[in-house]
Amino acid sequence: MTTALITHEDCLAHVTPPGHPEQVARLERVLAALEGKDLARVSAPLAAEDDLLRVHPRSHLDAIRAAAPDSGFAPLDADTWMSPGTLASAYRAVGGALRAVDLVLSGEARNAFVAARPPGHHAERETTMGFCLFGTVAAAAKYALDHHGLGRVAVVDFDVHHGNGTQDLLEDDPRALFASTHQFPLWPGTGAAHETGPHGTILNVPLAPRSGSAEFRRAWEETVFPRVRDFRPELILVSAGFDAHRADPLAELMLETEDFAWVTERLCDLAGELCGGRLVSSMEGGYDLDALAESAAAHVDVLMARGAA
Repeated sequence: MTTALITHEDCLAHVTPPGHPEQVARLERVLAALEGKDLARVSAPLAAEDDLLRVHPRSHLDAIRAAAPDSGFAPLDADTWMSPGTLASAYRAVGGALRAVDLVLSGEARNAFVAARPPGHHAERETTMGFCLFGTVAAAAKYALDHHGLGRVAVVDFDVHHGNGTQDLLEDDPRALFASTHQFPLWPGTGAAHETGPHGTILNVPLAPRSGSAEFRRAWEETVFPRVRDFRPELILVSAGFDAHRADPLAELMLETEDFAWVTERLCDLAGELCGGRLVSSMEGGYDLDALAESAAAHVDVLMARGAA
């Protein structure tokens, strides 16, 4: 058994305006940090239309296609931009997450990391938001449930910003658990503890600014891990955002690189206990390039160690 790395050069063709934090260099630095590691390297396919339609209406797909520019940049909202390469990049990000699910559920890989962009956890049913066009991890969850026939899937999110899009796309499905720790208050302003969803399958654990490592670890140990264990998923999906790092310019949760290694170890342990180690992680945020590269490498090192065990 091994760890799969799913990516594609098209994900480097999503160019954002100068000074935008979700820049090409993010993925370049992550891939450089993973260079030379013993990973099963897999090309991310383009997502099929039907796979996107599990989480978005056709009108959303049509609107994004219509907005795609032939040159330069086109804004979808105040934060989210398209360039000529964006559409293929976004389809590859979703397709890569689905391919990772295939690999892990078939036993070809023990776990997987999807190194792609743009990120996805802010995209709602009909709304682009926060650099995100499509709900990548939510689409992967629905694919595991509907295509592979799983009964229960858990999505956990340690990005510093609340995954409002994933919550929006999954809260109506009792087969999917969504659990998130995030800085609060902070954009997008959602993710209060009382947001539990119509089936009680949403768990939000807001953390105050400057909470640091101890509060982060306590939240996972006392709240998130027990809830995931009680749900007994057949697959764990991870929205792996590294912007809770103390060096990140967009937030101030003040985590260290070691915290990302720790939460990855504990999630792998939980996956081993509950679902044969089956875990798929997709890259979300992280905007200090050094901290992002270091944290993503630490995350993948743990996946590799657990995948080889």
